[in-house]
Amino acid sequence: MMIRGAREWVLLACSAAFAQPPAAGGEPGHYDVLISGGTVYDGSGGAPFVGDVAITGDRLAYVGPHASGAARERIDAHGKAVAPGFVNMLAHPEESLLADGRALSDLRQGVTLEVLGEDSMGPLTPEMKRLATQRQADIRYTIDWTTLGEYLHRLERGGIAPNVASFVGAATVRTNVLGERDVQPTPAQLAQMRTLVRQAMEEGALGVTTALIYSPNDYARTPELIALASESARCGGIYSVHMRSEGDRLIEAVQETIAIATASGAPAEIYHLKAAGKRNWNKLDALIHEVERARAAGIRITADMYVYTAGATGFDAAMPPWVQDGGLEAWITRLRDPAVRSRVLAEMRDPAPAWENLYGAAGAAGTLLLGFKNPALKPLTGRTLADVAQQRGVSPEEAVIDLVVEDGSRVAVAYFLMSDENVRREVALPWVSFDSDADAPAPEGVFLKSSRHPRTYGNFARVLAKYVREERVLTLQEAIRKLAALPAATLSLTDRGRLQVGDFADVVVFDPQTIQDHSTYEHPQQLATGVDEVWVNGVRALRKGEATGAPSGRAVRGRAWTGAAGGGCRAAARDWTWSP
Repeated sequence: MMIRGAREWVLLACSAAFAQPPAAGGEPGHYDVLISGGTVYDGSGGAPFVGDVAITGDRLAYVGPHASGAARERIDAHGKAVAPGFVNMLAHPEESLLADGRALSDLRQGVTLEVLGEDSMGPLTPEMKRLATQRQADIRYTIDWTTLGEYLHRLERGGIAPNVASFVGAATVRTNVLGERDVQPTPAQLAQMRTLVRQAMEEGALGVTTALIYSPNDYARTPELIALASESARCGGIYSVHMRSEGDRLIEAVQETIAIATASGAPAEIYHLKAAGKRNWNKLDALIHEVERARAAGIRITADMYVYTAGATGFDAAMPPWVQDGGLEAWITRLRDPAVRSRVLAEMRDPAPAWENLYGAAGAAGTLLLGFKNPALKPLTGRTLADVAQQRGVSPEEAVIDLVVEDGSRVAVAYFLMSDENVRREVALPWVSFDSDADAPAPEGVFLKSSRHPRTYGNFARVLAKYVREERVLTLQEAIRKLAALPAATLSLTDRGRLQVGDFADVVVFDPQTIQDHSTYEHPQQLATGVDEVWVNGVRALRKGEATGAPSGRAVRGRAWTGAAGGGCRAAARDWTWSP
């Protein structure tokens, strides 16, 4: 929880709001903070240098070999790396930040910006609010917002340590207009969906996002996605996607993503890049070829990833889309019908289904149970599906159906799907940044009621420990570019992601020799170590490895935000710039 009082939060917010950027070049002066003697990695990917970084207000006031002038606080960073704050390119702390604004699992890894994607917390209808409240599990909260902009304000009011940005969900606006049904929009309904996208962009969304293996997202056909991505592009935003397949139809899914980017004019971001399922591991070369051919042709496409061989999602990724038509409650009602159950079992066992079956790719022994809503099922947390099915005396497929019905939820699970060698190759790709695809909890309180994938606590530290220090897949300066400047540029955030004078002071000090992830599948809720200091907007969020509780974070809004001078979709389209 945030520990500062309301009065201090107001003073901090006002101070930040009126802080002026320093003059270009960083002239001598009185600084609030001077970080001296560290090895400075400015985020460009260029060679580091030993020098100083100074902060005044919420901005960087000096970056260079030696800062002249006094400072209210001086930090000795000799032997440490000084870097721009890291960007979590696909994060899911939508609920965890409402329970604990520290985002401790990520803060301890140097993350200063959480980017929310795949779906969004607005715009909502009264029915969407009712269902979302009914479906809440461990974390309970009041949905006192309707639009995405109101949700972002809610986070800021509550006090958060990291910055937060958000896309608007294609499935969110689809549900707003059509409900959770497998139907296609009329021209008038599609126009209404486009209007909702435009409104969310002007409230600060960075673009439009979707996750096309899940219902109701997967009911959307390509022309619908092009229409919504076009609206995003007109507002200076991008199109980000969990593709329609990461396995058996991986190449076709990449081609659809490229087609949407081409037709809409929106840059595309592929979420959590992977080749899932052993029979698809050999498709990585073809995937890379498709993306790099598109980039060479001038199509703006990038990707992000987590650095583990298991993904984490739910049992909705183990059942066909038709049975989920109408939403969670309709899905569970159908599963109680013996005839429907028999049909679903047959499709789950089909070795070549027409839908994305992650359970089929992972197998029962490769499916780990992570979280339940029903207290009676929580003792099963941390066990494999194969183990639980054997104990119950049923097939794994029957156990999946039973668990969904008994829990009244999709059930949180991890699927082991990828190869170590492919992960290593993807890490080195120059157009790939990093994500956790997870919430941002702490190893305490309500968060201990369910387990987590280790990427929640370790993804960014693991990049630096395993792939930089141990295996030397990346240089440290290249890893920092991919953790900070690359995602910031992809999102057109011109004043974050680099250590340069005048930019926002999101700064991380860490020890490259000791930074380490500790989270495992068996014991996931372990914080990373090696990050010593973190500033977010010039406010100390982490001091000597401990969270300060300061409400240092802000909502980072996109180019069309009407709260900015000259904002709005017309201005964003006119002033559009993007760099790969």
